Amino acid sequence: MATRAEAFAGLSVALITPFDEQGRVDFERLGQLVQFQVEAGTRCVCPVGTTGESPTLTHEEHEQVIAETVKAAAGRIKVMAGTGSNSTDEALRLTRFAQKAGADAVLVVAPYYNKPTQEGLYQHYKALAEAVDLPICVYNIPGRTGRNIEPETIIRLAQLPNIAMVKEATGSMDQASQIICETDLTVLSGDDSLTLPLMAIGARGVISVVGNIVPQDMIALIEAFDRGDLAEAQKWHRKLFPLCRDMLSLATNPIPIKAAMRMLGRDTGHLRLPMTPLNPEQEKRLRETLVAYGLL
Repeated sequence: MATRAEAFAGLSVALITPFDEQGRVDFERLGQLVQFQVEAGTRCVCPVGTTGESPTLTHEEHEQVIAETVKAAAGRIKVMAGTGSNSTDEALRLTRFAQKAGADAVLVVAPYYNKPTQEGLYQHYKALAEAVDLPICVYNIPGRTGRNIEPETIIRLAQLPNIAMVKEATGSMDQASQIICETDLTVLSGDDSLTLPLMAIGARGVISVVGNIVPQDMIALIEAFDRGDLAEAQKWHRKLFPLCRDMLSLATNPIPIKAAMRMLGRDTGHLRLPMTPLNPEQEKRLRETLVAYGLL
C-alpha cells in the first residue's frame, strides 16, 4: 500500500551539528556533511533534531542551520528540518521559518518535559498543521520526552492532511503496527537497529544516526527489503546491528556518533555542554567497534 509521504521513504539521516574549536557552528563543515549524503544517494537529511544537539543551539543558530542545510542541499536531496519545542508558539515560529527557508518537510518532536495530555499533544500538532503547508513528521520518542503519543492520538492526527509521517522511536512493535494498520501515514524507524523489523510490518525507511557514517549500508538494507530480497536485507541487518548496538549504547546520542566521525576524519567531535566527550575506556571500545565493522 502506498503511504502518505512516499517521497520520504528510504534513508533519511539525522545530521549532527558540527562545531569548530571555539564552539561555534561550523557551516562550511555542515555543507560538506550534506554533500557526503548527496553523493551517498541518501533520500533526505534531517538537521537540528536530537542528533543535531538542537536543545543547545540558540534560536538564531537553529534557524541558520536550517537555512544553510537547505542552501547546501540545493534541491539535490530533501530536507526535513527539526522544528519541535515544548512551547507550541516556539514550534510554530520554527516551523514557519522552515517553510520560508525552503525545507521540504518538518520533523516535530513531541513537547518534552511539560508532559501534556493526549488532547494537548493533539492540539499542539493541529496548530502546526494548520499554520503551514509542509508535510509534518510526528516524532514520538517517549524515552526523551517523558510522554508517549498514544496510537489513538496519532490515528486522530492522521485526519489532518499534512500530518504525513511518524518517526517511530517507542520501541513498541504493537504501537507501530496499530498506526500502520489504521492509517496511511508513512512510518519511519527512529531506531537504527529496528529498521528491518519495522519495515517487515510496513514501515517505509529510517531516520538514521549511523547513516552519518555508513549511509550506503543502510540504503543497501532498505533497497534489498523493498525488492523482496529478504536474505540480503537480513545480511545487512546482521552487519549493521553490532555497530548500532555497540556504538550508540556507549553514551547518549550524539556523543558516540560525533566521536566516531572524529575518528573517521569527518568532524571535530566537539559537543556543547551538558554533552561531554567519551571517556578513554569508551573511546577504546568505540575504536574496537569501528575496526570490527571495517571502518578503521
